[in-house]
Amino acid sequence: MAADPPARLTHFDAAGNAAMVDVGGKPATDRSATARVTVTMQPETLAMIQAGTAKKGDVLGVARLAGIMAAKRTADLIPLCHPLPITAVTLDLDADSAASAVQIAATVRTTGQTGVEMEALTAASVAALTVYDMCKAVDRAMRIDGLRVTHKAGGKSGEFTQA
Repeated sequence: MAADPPARLTHFDAAGNAAMVDVGGKPATDRSATARVTVTMQPETLAMIQAGTAKKGDVLGVARLAGIMAAKRTADLIPLCHPLPITAVTLDLDADSAASAVQIAATVRTTGQTGVEMEALTAASVAALTVYDMCKAVDRAMRIDGLRVTHKAGGKSGEFTQA
């Protein structure tokens, strides 16, 4: 499991103003993070995705590309994130017939001075939103649930894992 959380929030200065963390003095290390999310839908919607018959095209393929693109743009979307030299982004989108859902896992890697948790979360989120967008015409009751970091490695705080 993870180490105890820091005693204070890092994105605020002494006066309580929002501030970008200075990572300049930190060593560059290999870092990775994985985030997961679930898109639950009607069984007929999942069958359509699996058959490749969605009106807008290859749902899982488009969602994979959207997640990769989103990971690379995280610093443009989240104000206090550092732009990072991402070395790899992997998105696994698995049709889960038993749960009538698409399970999404996004893993991001870098060698840098700060972690890639936000990039992994952004990739998973945007992939899930893309699945929703591509299928909303046939299933407006879809749910996006359980967005979380499931693994993080590298840096001073070490390794973190959760289900």
